[in-house]
Amino acid sequence: MSVLSLERVTYSYPGAGAPAIEDVTLDIGPGELVVLAGGSGSGKSTLLRAANGLVPHFHGGVFAGRATVAGMDTRDHGPGALAAAVGTLFQDPETQVVMGTVRAELALPLENQGEAPAAVARAVEEAALALGIAHLLDRPTAELSGGELQRVALGAALAGRPKLILLDEPTSQLDPVAGDELIALLRRLNEDFDAAIVIAEHRLERCLGFADRAIAMRGGRVVCDAGSAEFLAWACDAAPELATPGARLLSGLGLAPVAGVKAARSALRARGLLPDPDPFAAGASVQRDRKPRRRAEEPALELDRVWHEIDRGPAILRGVSLAVVPGERVALMGRNGAGKSTLLRHAAGLMRPTRGKVKRSGRVALLLQNPTDYLVHERVAQEASPGALATVGLGDPALADRHPRDLSGGEKQRLALAIVLDGAGGGTGGAAGGGAGGDLNYQTAVVCLDEPTRGMDRRRKDDLAALLRELDAAVVVATHDPEFVAAFAGRVVLLGEGTVIADGSPAEILAGGTYFATETARILGGAGGALVSEQGIALVTGPTGSAGSAGSAGSAAPRAEVRA
Repeated sequence: MSVLSLERVTYSYPGAGAPAIEDVTLDIGPGELVVLAGGSGSGKSTLLRAANGLVPHFHGGVFAGRATVAGMDTRDHGPGALAAAVGTLFQDPETQVVMGTVRAELALPLENQGEAPAAVARAVEEAALALGIAHLLDRPTAELSGGELQRVALGAALAGRPKLILLDEPTSQLDPVAGDELIALLRRLNEDFDAAIVIAEHRLERCLGFADRAIAMRGGRVVCDAGSAEFLAWACDAAPELATPGARLLSGLGLAPVAGVKAARSALRARGLLPDPDPFAAGASVQRDRKPRRRAEEPALELDRVWHEIDRGPAILRGVSLAVVPGERVALMGRNGAGKSTLLRHAAGLMRPTRGKVKRSGRVALLLQNPTDYLVHERVAQEASPGALATVGLGDPALADRHPRDLSGGEKQRLALAIVLDGAGGGTGGAAGGGAGGDLNYQTAVVCLDEPTRGMDRRRKDDLAALLRELDAAVVVATHDPEFVAAFAGRVVLLGEGTVIADGSPAEILAGGTYFATETARILGGAGGALVSEQGIALVTGPTGSAGSAGSAGSAAPRAEVRA
């Protein structure tokens, strides 16, 4: 018996001109781990809402077809009844966490099911240990970072050991270590408790290697339903934006794409195409290509020995000194709780340091992690100028009359970005600078973005990277996405325990690592400083453009062709 069965399901949101999902038929059995792929707005989140009953019971609209979850027809059972069998983690954990402390949040779903106090206490402890949040159990939820909130919301969804687990971008706010640990935990739940898991994800390289199936959606329809290897072969041919970096690397070298770093390295080694890792030479070659920083120029933003200490609590920032010059593109990286979001809030003046100074040469525009905080109107067209909406890819007239909160997670993120850029002044010299912000007397010096790629597909990330490269203002982005860092940043600042522990070019920080590294860099072991698949192909093929020029296994191609 299927845990989830959809039979010709079609659904339209209230007032929408077209269905969000159309004629979707699929079955997911006990113990299956399924990755749901597709571009932003392709229908992934709506499909998950149909599986947990929020569509149509909460959102309204027009629903056709039949959805059955653990034997319950969603037409007859609402989200409350389905919650005993379905655990869900949404894209916005800030809106999902409702209790005052972490312990109370984890206990709430079990208490609602009438579990005995001893069973509740045991389940809370096990969920907290599994997710690495035991130290947070008595912390107020209002004091948690975005990544910590995400793990708490996930713990609440998993505490009751549901038969079906639905996750919408579960790793989007997690650092690389926590993201890998989460995927490992889901795999263990899948194997040990026969739980069916459906993960809607854009960063497919994190989870595709463990999946039994991958389902791709486009325009609300299922366009591919296959095993991981077959899915990647289809993606490289029909939907390159869904192919993982490793798959694009192998496909560019004429090899069959596979999922996972280990499988990709094996495929390259079998053909004698795996170069020797040489991160020191990679860093040196990139260093020659880097433009010197304009230290003599007045910084657009400067933090001078900044501390942020919590009364009777830990120090979030510990003597951070950092200068960002005009036009610089800086990526802030580090594990959850390292102080990235707090640093951006200090940069924008939302927080004041307990010690040290923050200097700004002009306005600092800040986009925080939760895009819904910026949405205050009834129509998308009212939120930002037409030019700003077009700049972030929301210029489609069909979106103009949509309610902002009915957009997909990625679309909300881009709309919030349009709002911030609309008021940034002097932005791109084009559309984004043409709104109200163009009249500001206080020139924008820095644009700060906190996890801006959450919910964005690869194509939208590339568009955002291009937009950030064009801005006149300096740009500082806090992110866990190394692929995005490789696309836009000229400098990476790595934070640890509230201090700067590394500061260098993307290749110096990302090429030789494991967690803070792109998939291409992990596959090639940091050789040549190659961070993206195109650089990896150039490294392996060498100046002749032939993969055979890489020589025998272990030989390294010339590195002079690789650029940071």
